[in-house]
Amino acid sequence: MRAGSKRAQEGMTLIEVLVALLILTVGLLGAAAVQLNALKYTDSSRMTSQASFIAYDMMDRIRANSGADYTVTPPTSGNLSVARDQDLYDFTTNIVNFGGPTATGSITLNQRVYTITITWSDARAANTTSGQRSFVLTSRAAVDPVATP
Repeated sequence: MRAGSKRAQEGMTLIEVLVALLILTVGLLGAAAVQLNALKYTDSSRMTSQASFIAYDMMDRIRANSGADYTVTPPTSGNLSVARDQDLYDFTTNIVNFGGPTATGSITLNQRVYTITITWSDARAANTTSGQRSFVLTSRAAVDPVATP
């Protein structure tokens, strides 16, 4: 306070209030952006986990029915009397249910090693229009035969 002034300053000025509001607004917008990114990446992680569950389920079914050929085209309807056909139908149905109609799955066999690939659109997390993500599981389904010397 100046020596010649009779009144003391009381309260805050309008400029101080506006600066405080600006700082608060920037902070809240930053927190909202962080929250939106967290939701986006959580959904992407959930999709990857679901693809993992589907692939491991199919690999377990292949191991349980090791004599069947799982590299054939999946049937369009289930068949409870043929385990392989029902397994492949369940595989494709699970993929479509989790990833939508554009999601795909494939099973390949190369020298007793099965490779299960599941591909789906993850455009929301990738911030692109294509945004294809894949989960690949490779495993040997049968024990190697014992070689005799």
